[in-house]
Amino acid sequence: MFASPPDQSLEWSDAGVEGAFRFLKRLWRMVWEHLAAGPLPPSAPAELSGELKALRRQLHQTIGKVADDYGRRKQFNTAIAAVMELLNACSRISEDSPAARAVRQETLEAVTLLLSPIVPHVCEALYASLRPGQSASGQAFPQADAGALEQDEVELVLQINGKLRGSLRVAAAADRATIEASALASEVARKHLAGAPPRKLVVVPGRLVNIVV
Repeated sequence: MFASPPDQSLEWSDAGVEGAFRFLKRLWRMVWEHLAAGPLPPSAPAELSGELKALRRQLHQTIGKVADDYGRRKQFNTAIAAVMELLNACSRISEDSPAARAVRQETLEAVTLLLSPIVPHVCEALYASLRPGQSASGQAFPQADAGALEQDEVELVLQINGKLRGSLRVAAAADRATIEASALASEVARKHLAGAPPRKLVVVPGRLVNIVV
């Protein structure tokens, strides 16, 4: 299930088994390193840094994807791949603040529940460590939090004459005029316009800005 959809044949590979073992060993290590840092604060901080918000967004995107892969698509290998990517993102968090520890706890709990249908024994042991007195099998499947999926900023592709030249970050709620102003103020736009006005400016909300010079 780590390597291909269940309806496709797969040649046995010792390397594949070793890869799955390394992944589970890494998850085990991350959980115990997190627990070794001591108990969590009594309540999670309300304010999160941009890095932690991004991790929570990826966490809840992953929950939605894994639920769809398990239920509708029956593509277990892509579900596992998404969880692997989530763990990679979690491991890159450098903060060790109470907020970071709370988000890391949320992420690791969710990962054990997401993987529980695939590796139930490992996940039972890990979840019982993260939540003493509770079992993974007694929990409901995680649900994506719509609030965590909201973005303060979005990244737009920046094109000059239809060719990719960079990217542009703007507020998620920015209107067309604000996006156009930000695009024209960018270093890429100033370089190609050289002080001249653009012939045309195309904005595709949430996706790209194309400046025709």
